[in-house]
Amino acid sequence: MLSPHFRYPVTYQETLTYLYVQLPMFQRVGAAGFKKGLGNTLALAEALGHPERKFRSVHVAGTNGKGSSSHLLAAVLQAAGYKVGLYTSPHLREFTERIKVNGQELAPAYLVEWVARWQPLFKEIKPSFFEMCVALAFDYFAQQRVDIAIVEVGLGGRFDSTNIITPLVSLITNISFDHQALLGNTLREIAGEKAGIIKPGVPAVVSQSQPEVAEVFRSEAAVKLAHLVFADQIYQATFAAEPSPETGLRPIAVSQHGRPYLPNAELGLPGDYQQHNLPGVLATLDELRALGFRITEAAVRTGLRQVTTLTGLRGRWSIIGQQPLVVCDTGHNAAGLQAVMAQLQRVPHERLHLVIGTVNDKDVAAMLALLPKEATYYFCAATIPRALPAAELAEQGAGLGLQGQAYGSVAVAVAAARKAAGSRDVVFIGGSTFVVAEVDELYAPT
Repeated sequence: MLSPHFRYPVTYQETLTYLYVQLPMFQRVGAAGFKKGLGNTLALAEALGHPERKFRSVHVAGTNGKGSSSHLLAAVLQAAGYKVGLYTSPHLREFTERIKVNGQELAPAYLVEWVARWQPLFKEIKPSFFEMCVALAFDYFAQQRVDIAIVEVGLGGRFDSTNIITPLVSLITNISFDHQALLGNTLREIAGEKAGIIKPGVPAVVSQSQPEVAEVFRSEAAVKLAHLVFADQIYQATFAAEPSPETGLRPIAVSQHGRPYLPNAELGLPGDYQQHNLPGVLATLDELRALGFRITEAAVRTGLRQVTTLTGLRGRWSIIGQQPLVVCDTGHNAAGLQAVMAQLQRVPHERLHLVIGTVNDKDVAAMLALLPKEATYYFCAATIPRALPAAELAEQGAGLGLQGQAYGSVAVAVAAARKAAGSRDVVFIGGSTFVVAEVDELYAPT
């Protein structure tokens, strides 16, 4: 708790310190920062005049892919001329990354003033950090009069704070194992939590037809009388093997019902796993068109190609160095890492150097088992309470045949990997969003 002599925050950094200390934050402290239920969020919304009712939205849930899908949707809608709010979590480096309008982050001064105004409400309701974030985002989007907001679920779906909205479309991406202690130990249980964002009469799009969970979505949609679309039964997407010599982007071949669609399209997110996200994005855009949104082919092409510049997205197969090739990716669970490792193995290289860190509430053994044994490892820990100590991670890795050392920080581990790597080697940095967040080069001007 703060000292009784604590001076109320008047600067951006003081405001962040106040929020992190006073409001439990799941990303930093784990389960203690997660509150199951919508009561606090609804109480905040009522006090704020129900801002969630003052803008249209798309709600995005899923284990992997929801962040990329949210940014892709926002980029296309921006390219179509709409004023677009975007709410995502967690942030990489700055809190203000969570809340954007047309790619512009929330102004720090706005955060300071908003927290000052509503501090008495926080004392009364005692929200979690995430509940406060959602209330702030919704109030800001209403104040900004956005045409539409893309709202990413924080954790789960049914009891996530964002689930007080009634969106125009609900999008659910991949379902895999993550946060089992909070969401369930089977894929069906996890899917059931994600399916909780499906609303009565609101169309729902599922990016991937996964046989083990498809019936969960069909059942929830039937109960809610919601039109359900499995996007990969309409759209298929495949990256070309080589990038375009003109743009450096890998063209992506898209088909609709087996026929060519968006010929010679380019996607600004080069991770191979994006081919699983794109069908859901395209099917969601179809649903928005049916509701009257004007989204031309040109807007789709521009949004897909310029997604990083339009939205400021970082950390999805981000290339931050050449000779050696240095790649960052925020994939942080078994399914996410499996996809990233598969792509990594396809990149021509002599040796692999992996800078890896994780958090202490993941299935670390399952993650480490997916990593290549022939690589050299640089184990590290991000500077958050949830981080698994680097020495402990190195010990678990050694037990699985992963050879490497523990380092005192992410920066030291990255520097050691880059120093050891030859010009034809590959350095990968990941295992946790919070590891990637500490990579300075990711924030260098482009």
